[in-house]
Amino acid sequence: MSEDLNAIPTPTSAGQTALVLGGGGARGAYQAGVLRAIGRRHPELRIPILAGISAGAINTAFLAAHDGGFASAADALATVWVGLSSDQIYEVDAWSLARNVARWTWKLASGGVTESAGARSMVNTDPLERVLRQQLNGGRAGCITGIQRNIANGRFAAVALSATSYSTGQSVTWVQGGDIALWERPLRRSEAAELGVEHVMASAALPLFFPAKQVGGEWFGDGGIRLTAPLSPALHLGAERILTVSTRHVHAIAGADESHVYKYPPPAQVLGILYNAVFLDVIDQDVLRLEMMNRLLRKVPPGERGQLREVEVLILRPSRDLGEMARAYEPKLPPALRFLTRGWGTRHAASPDILSLMMFQSDYVRALIELGEQDADAEAERIDRFISGHSSARNPS
Repeated sequence: MSEDLNAIPTPTSAGQTALVLGGGGARGAYQAGVLRAIGRRHPELRIPILAGISAGAINTAFLAAHDGGFASAADALATVWVGLSSDQIYEVDAWSLARNVARWTWKLASGGVTESAGARSMVNTDPLERVLRQQLNGGRAGCITGIQRNIANGRFAAVALSATSYSTGQSVTWVQGGDIALWERPLRRSEAAELGVEHVMASAALPLFFPAKQVGGEWFGDGGIRLTAPLSPALHLGAERILTVSTRHVHAIAGADESHVYKYPPPAQVLGILYNAVFLDVIDQDVLRLEMMNRLLRKVPPGERGQLREVEVLILRPSRDLGEMARAYEPKLPPALRFLTRGWGTRHAASPDILSLMMFQSDYVRALIELGEQDADAEAERIDRFISGHSSARNPS
């Protein structure tokens, strides 16, 4: 990789820094764009703690398994996203989608009298699993050998992926690292694991749309369903500073009280709000809680804080509504999938957020990556201050 003239020196250590990547389906491409832009300015950046949830688990696993430095890994991640197409994520042909719809219809119409084989999800994600096994070079028993190697050579202290157990209702965080102190809280637990593709697939299993994944005798779905404090795994692993990338439009927060739906809300609108609550809103809420705790701690003398510590957090968000962006690319969806999503009412939703989660097509993905790069460049000063550790990088309210 050629030297970037805009690259600036990066300290080898600025406290235990963590990167936390949340969910959002295809919106994970935006995270890749942000990280690639950061890598260009800070090619030698070292982040010892990685934590991923849902689509963020895919990005986290890729970064953790890559042989190169941060800039190389982030650039390779963006390249993989650009090369994706919908048929590499799930089966999008008319027969496969019609078969799944028919199975669900029969299951519901029969009142559960008969067990409909295969009625597990809206789409089949076997193609995604094949792509992950190819890109992550899964070794014995599916273990991702690159993660093992990078932890052994000291590049990472810990890598954590979170999923939701459909068997117990708990949020489970699988952690791979050296000397790791596991934790357990009400409805939350951690487990030491050699991370594999099955853990990534489990964390990224969008409820109802993607099938659950069985790991260690339990069935797991998307990590964002139950984990209401997505920063908590990084905090448990000792993070003193956290960088996180949200895929929720900042102006959507400021204008949340504006109504854009005047007719009865279509299913796409309801699903979009539901999935936003699960995958996007929790990051902002957790950052707010952490900053409130920081303000309280500043009023307490250091000697009286016990085990509590102040944690600096930098959250980066898109400057445009990623759901609204998806509307322009909807006509290019595979025909069968387009027919299905239009049946949900995506053309009549105020912002087709649910569409943006499913739109793994190169033109939309490329637009998200480019926006991520632009937004990171626009926030370069705040990012530089955070990475240098010389001053606080306050998040705009």
